[in-house]
Amino acid sequence: MKLRAIIGSIVLGLALAAVPAAAAVWPAPLPSFRQHLIQQQPVDLEPSVGAPTETAPAEIGSEPVKRTVTTQAIQAITAIADPQPVTLTAQATESSGPIAGGVTWRVFDTKTDSSGQLALAAESDDAVAHVQLPPGNYVVHVAYGRAQATDTLSVVEGQNSKAIILEAGGLRLNAAVVGDVQIPINLLRFDVYSAGASDADRELVAQNVGANDILALTSGTYHVISYFGSVNATVRADLRVEPGQLTEATLYHKAAQISFRLVSEAGGEAIADVDWTVKTADGTTVFTDIGAFPATVLAEGDYLVLAKRGDQVFNREFQVQPGQPREIEVLTAVY
Repeated sequence: MKLRAIIGSIVLGLALAAVPAAAAVWPAPLPSFRQHLIQQQPVDLEPSVGAPTETAPAEIGSEPVKRTVTTQAIQAITAIADPQPVTLTAQATESSGPIAGGVTWRVFDTKTDSSGQLALAAESDDAVAHVQLPPGNYVVHVAYGRAQATDTLSVVEGQNSKAIILEAGGLRLNAAVVGDVQIPINLLRFDVYSAGASDADRELVAQNVGANDILALTSGTYHVISYFGSVNATVRADLRVEPGQLTEATLYHKAAQISFRLVSEAGGEAIADVDWTVKTADGTTVFTDIGAFPATVLAEGDYLVLAKRGDQVFNREFQVQPGQPREIEVLTAVY
């Protein structure tokens, strides 16, 4: 569920709770906390001892009408409506301590602004946020990495505090070639998606995650795609993230690093200024480059490489098997 939808459902619940039983059908405007107090606070129309009075200009008959408002009542209402201190903390699990850093807080009013969005009342990037809010009801959103949570907050007179449980865990990803051949970190990246039966059912959670980076996520199952190089070497896996735990996973590729050289004899010097094209067995072009020493990563399978220099085109069929990096020589003397 998207954040807007979550906040919307919370706001609806808050508003329904705030409307009296005898009110009209929703949506009725949610009164502010100050207005609610004024409506419920009886006004003393009789002069109190020592209380200042003010005379209204209206008259009934020939006698002026005196209206007295208790100064103490006004001061009490004003004091309660002043911003109050609020402390916000986030925890990965109910039994863990407060998260020490990397937390972003957003506090929204339960009333929408002119654009129809919830009005932002406060924000903080402190792990333990200290904000000032007038008494009333709010929606609090906290993000820690890709882990997020939303909850309601009621602010009253005096000190206020709120702890939100994220139910978050960590995910650290790496990959290797089958046979435990190490892959250079600069050739690896990962995309993380929500769980789903197909790509159409999944939502992107994090993109271009680096090898060994720790990703904070809400606990649950995620679909991970590992990319080795930029051509066609990919591998997928579904991984479970547990709250309060670091999940570490290594994905294995059936691929290899491949480099090319155009030479006039085996082991000879590479010829410069060559246009290179690599095609799969079905004729699909998967790689192109210009130079003497092009290199790429290819998934396991059969390929055809074309080396063009001037008007001449040289080619060679080759096979990629998982393992150590390999060099493919294309000989000009064969053609």
